Amino acid sequence: MSKPRIVKDYDKLGEEIQAQIKLFYPFGFEKKLVKFKNAQGMFVSALPFETDEYYFLVRMTVAKAQEIVEEDDDYDDDGNLTEAAKDKLEDKIDDGEDLDSLVDESTEVE
Repeated sequence: MSKPRIVKDYDKLGEEIQAQIKLFYPFGFEKKLVKFKNAQGMFVSALPFETDEYYFLVRMTVAKAQEIVEEDDDYDDDGNLTEAAKDKLEDKIDDGEDLDSLVDESTEVE
């Protein structure tokens, strides 16, 4: 059985999922974006991210990917996740967030 695909904006993800994404992509997001056709038949770009239970497509453009990294204090001036941020994010993940809470009425599941 395949995992449910969740399409959601980065800003609408919970802190733990954002932390997992940062740890999985410590050098930024822009080069990891994929293009796909959404439910309306339009091509959009998104960042793929997989957990044990879900396959996320985090909607963002290249410009938005750059903006997220530039404005986030967890990344240095070169767009790399800092060691201090890695430690902090790993602690946040250990505290745990229920992933089922991410699937709500504003979530597009394919």
